[in-house]
Amino acid sequence: MKKPIAGGSATRVEVAVARPQASSRPQRPGLLENERVLAGVLLTPTVVLLGMFIAYPFVMGVWLALSSTSVGNPGQFVGLKNFVKAWNDSIFRTAFWNTCWYTGWATIFKLSLGMWLAILLNRNFRGKRLVRASMLLPFIIPTVLSTFAWRWMFDPTFSVLNWLLYRGGFIVNKLPFLSDGTYGLWCAIAVNTWRGMPFFAISLLAGLQTINPDLHEAASLDGANAWHRFWHVTWPLLKPVTLVVVVFSIIQTFSDFQLIYVLTGGGPANSTHLIATYAYQIGVATGLLGEGAAISLFMLPVLFVVVWLQLRYLRRLEGA
Repeated sequence: MKKPIAGGSATRVEVAVARPQASSRPQRPGLLENERVLAGVLLTPTVVLLGMFIAYPFVMGVWLALSSTSVGNPGQFVGLKNFVKAWNDSIFRTAFWNTCWYTGWATIFKLSLGMWLAILLNRNFRGKRLVRASMLLPFIIPTVLSTFAWRWMFDPTFSVLNWLLYRGGFIVNKLPFLSDGTYGLWCAIAVNTWRGMPFFAISLLAGLQTINPDLHEAASLDGANAWHRFWHVTWPLLKPVTLVVVVFSIIQTFSDFQLIYVLTGGGPANSTHLIATYAYQIGVATGLLGEGAAISLFMLPVLFVVVWLQLRYLRRLEGA
């Protein structure tokens, strides 16, 4: 096509304008422009890691639990024999009961204290940022290091807690913090509460900050006091966050190993064993890998039922 260019009347210059020719072949999209291919490429590393570090150990654990494998002995398939033997073991039943008791009370204390701390930190006061940062210290310090410090404070001879209680006139004789099974389990609950409370507080604080302050002002104008505002306004809106935090806490606490292993080692006389520490003692310390795997797998159905019930209740809340 020739297009005339504006100019004088004497001369007229025409310039050829080339039209782009339509391609005879349709352009094919790049390989990564395909959503399915791109999703597969992005998910492959995650699937490989989950398979190597979660799926494979779990399958091997199930196989070991169904076999008579021990250190140096490949073993044979024995079915549910290891589970029956574990259930008839009095130490295992003590460890199972200790685990339920430990998880239940630790979760209650962490939720109560974490909620109180979250409500406190949701207010405006001087040094709020410093308090929030320092509150994370128990959660940041490695478990083994902090548990060793608590073990020193509970020491029967050099216990600073016994010294303070004695100097304050609260006790006459030293308390057997770690040399008595009942005291030892409650000491472990106290340490777990101290470590897990910041996780509850930070998570609940994030939930509190999503609640519109106008709701509390409207409730105050209607004559509601602080407790009624919390129970009828804050708590219903905070339930979904609370349930998620409680689920994670129960899973982590029920399978706790480091704290008990460092603090009491399962003693005295196997009275503070949890399922995880007793499975380690049987499977690793004595070399009975099959029996140790069977003991550890007892955690699976309990955690499955607890998580299923809580997630079902959460769905009912979301649907209401």
